[in-house]
Amino acid sequence: MPGDNSSLTRLRIALTVFFALDGFVFAGWVVRIPAIKAQTGASASTLGLALLGVSAGAVITMTLTGRLCRRYGNHRVTVVCAVLLSLSVALPPLTHSALALGLVLMLFGAAYGGINVAFNSAAVELVAALRRPVMPSFHAAFSLGGMVGAGLGALVAGVLSPTRHLLLLTLVGLLVTAAAGPTLLRHEPPAPPERGVPAEGAPRLLDGRTRALVIVFGLIAGCTAYGEGALADWGALHLEQDLHASAGAAAVGYSCFALAMTVGRLTGTTLLERLGRTRTVVAGGTTAAAGMLLGALAPSLWAALLGYAITGIGLANLFPVAVERAGALAGPDGVATASTLGYGGMLLGPPAIGFMADWFSLPAALTSVAVLAAVAAAVGALVGASARRTAGD
Repeated sequence: MPGDNSSLTRLRIALTVFFALDGFVFAGWVVRIPAIKAQTGASASTLGLALLGVSAGAVITMTLTGRLCRRYGNHRVTVVCAVLLSLSVALPPLTHSALALGLVLMLFGAAYGGINVAFNSAAVELVAALRRPVMPSFHAAFSLGGMVGAGLGALVAGVLSPTRHLLLLTLVGLLVTAAAGPTLLRHEPPAPPERGVPAEGAPRLLDGRTRALVIVFGLIAGCTAYGEGALADWGALHLEQDLHASAGAAAVGYSCFALAMTVGRLTGTTLLERLGRTRTVVAGGTTAAAGMLLGALAPSLWAALLGYAITGIGLANLFPVAVERAGALAGPDGVATASTLGYGGMLLGPPAIGFMADWFSLPAALTSVAVLAAVAAAVGALVGASARRTAGD
C-alpha cells in the first residue's frame, strides 16, 4: 500500500540516498575543474563558456522534466536520471578541447537538472503523505553528500588522475542507484491527501493566482540560490583580498557557510513544525540578511566567518520550503518552475557580484546577497498574509 508507514519510510530513505548521491557526484566534479582546465588547455574565458554547458543542459531539461514526470512517474525519471548523471560525470576527463568539454557538460547538466526536478517532485508527494514538513531533511542529505564529495575529491586529487577519480564516481553512482533504485521502482508514489488533486499523469489546470504563486516561490528559491552561488565563488576571495586572510583561512569561509546550511537543514523539520512555513521563511531571510551584512562589511576575519555561518543558517530552509510549496500547488511542473528560477539565481549570482565588484567594491557587491535575502523574507511575509486573508474570506 502506498500509504503504509513502512512503505513511506523505505521511500524516504531511498529518496534521501538519491539527494545525497546528487550532491556527492556534483561536488566530485567541481573539485576537478582545475585539472580538467589544464588537460583541455582552455583559457579562463573559454573554460567559462564550456562550463555554461552545465547550466544550459540543466535549465533546458528542467523545463521538460515536469512533463516526463507526469507521463512516466517521478520515481522512474529519478532512477533514469541518476544513471545518466553517474555515466556522464566520467566524460569530462576524456575531452581534449573546450568545445568537446562544453558538449559533454550539457549532457551532465541535463542529467543534473532532470534528477533535481524528479526527486524534488517525489519528495513533495512524500511530504504530503507523511503530513510532516520533512523537505529540509532531503536537502540536508544533498548538502552532506556535497561535503563528502568535495572532501573525498580533495583527498584523492594528488593520488588519482581526474579520469580515474570521476570513473570512481561513476561506479559509486551506479552501485548506489542499483541499491536504492528498486525501492522507488517497486513502490507507487504515495496517494495525495484527500483534496481535489488530479491523479499522477494528469496535468493540473492552474488558475492565474496559482501560477503567480508558483513563480513567487520560484523567486524565493532564486534569491536563496543567488546567495549560495555568490558565496561559493566570491566568499573566499573577499576574505583573502579585503581582510588579508591566508589562502587556507579564506577557504574556511565557504566551509563555515556550507556546514551552517547543512546544520540548518538538519533542524529544518523541527523549525517548520514549530514556526510554520511563513515564519520560517521570514525568520530565515531576515537572519541571512543580517548575517551577510556582517560577513561583507565586518573589519575582521572572525566576524566575517561568523557572518558567513549566520547566512548559511538563515538561507538553509528557504529553497526547500519554496520548492515544496510550488510542488504542492502545481505538481512536477511547479517543482520545475521553482527549480529553474532557483538555478537561474545561482547562475546570476557570481557574474552579478563580479560586475558590481568592478563598479563599486567586492564588500559592497556582497551586500546584494543580504538585499535579496531580505526580499525573500518580505515576499514570504506578503504571501503568508495573503493566504491568511484568503482563509478568512
